[in-house]
Amino acid sequence: MVARPPGFVAPPGPYWPPTAWAPPPPPPRRRGLAGGMIALVIVVAAVALMAAVPRQLSGNAVAAPGSAQRSEAGRPLNGAGTDPRAVAQLETNPLLADGVTLARVSCDLPALGREDAQLQGFYSALVSCLDQAWRPALDKVDEPRLPATVSVTLPKVSACGAAPSKEEAVAYYCGGDTTIYAPTDWMLSDAGLNRSRHLATIAHEYGHHVQRESGILAAAADKMSTPDQSSPGDQAIVRRIELQANCFGALFIASAIGQGSVSRAIGNAAVADYGRADDSVDHGSRAHQLSWAKAGFSGGTTAACNTWAAPADQVS
Repeated sequence: MVARPPGFVAPPGPYWPPTAWAPPPPPPRRRGLAGGMIALVIVVAAVALMAAVPRQLSGNAVAAPGSAQRSEAGRPLNGAGTDPRAVAQLETNPLLADGVTLARVSCDLPALGREDAQLQGFYSALVSCLDQAWRPALDKVDEPRLPATVSVTLPKVSACGAAPSKEEAVAYYCGGDTTIYAPTDWMLSDAGLNRSRHLATIAHEYGHHVQRESGILAAAADKMSTPDQSSPGDQAIVRRIELQANCFGALFIASAIGQGSVSRAIGNAAVADYGRADDSVDHGSRAHQLSWAKAGFSGGTTAACNTWAAPADQVS
C-alpha cells in the first residue's frame, strides 16, 4: 500500500530492478493495514511507481516504464484551460502549503462481500469518493489530478512490471497506469470483511497516487542514491513517503467521517488501523505510523502531513 516516485522521461537506461523485503520472522502474523506491508516502486529514469500494502509494512522497489510523461505533463482537468503540472518538490511542494484542504464528502459505499464484483463495487465507489475529496486540493495548487482506478484482479504484468507476490503485499499502487491493485483473495485473507481496514488500505494507497500527481514522489526519487534503498539516507526518504501516505489516508477519512457510509465508529477504527503494524525500517515505528495518521485526521489541512519538514526523530 505504498508507493514510490514517478518522474521524468529520460533516455532508456538502467533502472532499479525489483527487490522485495521479506516479512519479519513470526510470530504472530498481523492483519489489515498493520499486517500488510507497503511496497514502493521507483524507476530512476522513467520514474514509475508501484506501492503495495505488503504483509508487514515493508518495501518493494520495482522499475517500471510509462508513468513519467503523465505525471510530468498532466492535463487540464479543471475546466479552466490551464495546464496543471506536477511540481518535483518535497517540503515546499505547493500541495503542502498552508490552507490547502480536502472537500467534505459523503461516501455512499455498497456492502462488502467476498465476490470479485462486490469488492470491485466497494473499491470503485471509495476511489470515486477519494477523487471528489482530493480534487479541490489539487486544483487549488494547479497540480494534475489524473483519475485513479482500482482493480481486484491481479495482472501478470502491469505498467510497473511484474506484480509482487501474495506473500509480499495485500494491495499495491502502480503509478504507470494510476491503478490500485487490490486482489480479492489477498485483501480478504488480510482484512476479511472489516470495512475499516479496507477503508484504511485503499485510502493509504490513494495517498501514493496523490504523491505521484503532485510531484512529491518524483522529487523523492531524485534524492535516492541506492537501487535497493539500502542506505540509511534512502530508508529515511522511504519512511517519510510512507508516513505521509498514512497521514493523507487519515486526512481523507476525516473529510468523510460521520457522513454517508463512513460512520464515526468505522472512521475511528480505520485511523487506529494505521497503528497496528510492527516497527519497520522503511515505514517507521508503530508509534510514528499512528501519530502521522492522527496528525492528518485532526490537522484538517495537507500541511499537517508535511513529513519532509519534520525532524528525523519524528519520522523514525
